[in-house]
This record gives sequence, C-alpha cells and structure tokens, in this order.
Amino acid sequence: MSTVKDWLSAFRLRTLPLAFSCIIMGSAVAYQKGFFKWNVFVLSILTALFLQILSNLANDYGDAKKGTDNENRIGPLRAIQSGSITLIQMKKAIVIAVILSFVSGLFLILNAFNYQAFWNIVLFVLLGVLAILAALNYTVGKKAYGYNGLGDLSVFLFFGLIGVLGSFFLHAMNIDLSVLLPATSIGLLSVAVLNLNNLRDYSNDKACGKNTLVVKIGVERAKKYHVIILISAVLCTAFYTFLNSGKIIDFIFLIAFAPLFPHIKKVIKIEQANLLMVDAELKKIAISTFLFSILFWISILI
Repeated sequence: MSTVKDWLSAFRLRTLPLAFSCIIMGSAVAYQKGFFKWNVFVLSILTALFLQILSNLANDYGDAKKGTDNENRIGPLRAIQSGSITLIQMKKAIVIAVILSFVSGLFLILNAFNYQAFWNIVLFVLLGVLAILAALNYTVGKKAYGYNGLGDLSVFLFFGLIGVLGSFFLHAMNIDLSVLLPATSIGLLSVAVLNLNNLRDYSNDKACGKNTLVVKIGVERAKKYHVIILISAVLCTAFYTFLNSGKIIDFIFLIAFAPLFPHIKKVIKIEQANLLMVDAELKKIAISTFLFSILFWISILI
C-alpha cells in the first residue's frame, strides 16, 4: 500500500522552487511598476504548485508506460519504477491533479479580472488548458512531445514567457515588452535544468527511442548549448536592469549565479554525460534560479 511518504516522493517537491520562480519574477516586475496584487500572487503560486505536481506525476506515468524508466536509468528511482505506486493509482492521482490545477487556475483568473473582461478571461482559461495539456503530453501518449525533442521549447514557453508575462499581466492588466528579458532569463534557466536531466539520461533515452534534444544533437553540442543558455540567462536580466535602473545595488541578483561558474566548468570537462553528479548539479541550477528571482525582488525593495 502506498504511503504518504511515497506520494510526497512522487510529487518531487524539490522541483517546486523552479516552478515558483516564474511567478515570483513576474510578480516582482509588476511590483516594480506599481501593479502588484497579493491575491494574484498567492493564487498564482498555488496554481503553479498544482501544475508542477501534475507534470511530475504525468512524467512518472508516461516514462513508466513507455519503458524508459528501466534498470538502465541513472537518476533516482521514480514512483512507478520503484513499485511504491501502481499505474492505476498514478492515473487517478493525475486526474485529481488536473482538476485541482484547473479549478485553482480558474479561481485565479476570475479574481484577477474581478469577474469582468470576458475575452481576457477566455484567453487565460485557454492558456491554462494549454499548460495542463503540456504537463500531460510531455511523456504521455503516442505523440508525447518530450520524445520528439520539443521539451526544451515547451519549458521555455511555459516556465519563461507565459509564466512570467502571464503573471505580470494578471497583476498589471497590460503588456510591457521589456518584461520579455527577465522572462527569457527564467525560461532559459528552466531549460538548463531539463537539458541537464537529458544529458544524464542520454544513453538510456537513445536506447528507448526518447529523442530529446540532447539525443538529436549529441552530447558535445548539448554541453555547448547548456553553456550558451546559462550565459544568455544572466545577460538578459542584467540588460533589463541596466535599462530600468543602472544602480549597482540593483545587480545584487548576480550573486545567485555564482554557483553556475563551477557548474559550467564541470559540464564542459565531463567526458561521459552519465558521470555527471546530476542531483548536486541540478540543485545548483534550481536553487540559483529561485534565489535569482528572490534577489531580483529584493533589489527592487532596496
């Protein structure tokens, strides 16, 4: 029988700070521009929580069904792979997570627009449905896009552009194109986490027909790609801050990127992707991303 500990492990709560980062960043920029609303922030965090859990459960289910989570997989054991949760139990949990994500997202949208602006509500409901479908279809189904090299694009869109710009719009009720810069930073950092996962799983993914971007372009190019997206992430928000302020104290968020320099060195030098100390390295990027969003907000308050 599955225990609470088994389910908490399946939820992969350690991934939540990364999911929250886009909400924090979008809300921070809204605060900077005088549009911040507490109810929007809290409900956005809650919705991001349910969506991330949904994504984690769906990935566990999809990879288990396709046989990708096997004895050759290097990362931590997944819930179904370990036998702690059955396929049927996971399927039921996914349905519950879909319902919670939709209800939370709908409540967020209706509150943000104060039950007015009908077409804006329709647009954001559609975006919410797309986010749910994206969480499900990464590994689930015959046409799972994570198996066709489109995972990076999806992560960039939903964790970056839609996550940051969407949360900003729900506060501000307008679009500011300059917000694309910090949105791009969060999106690229999130892609870096996925790329690192895919570097680790390269051999097993290739053998199982999971054609991630790493499988498509090869390990050496994927390592170069990893470095490029991390450096680009730093530069985008640095440029945004330069345009909007220029005070040295406002660049305090750069402290969050300090752990990434030894990380980049390690990724460049590694000879076999599966030798990468993934858990430790993943934590560096995830924590750096979360700390980056927090320090960005602090720089606004100072």
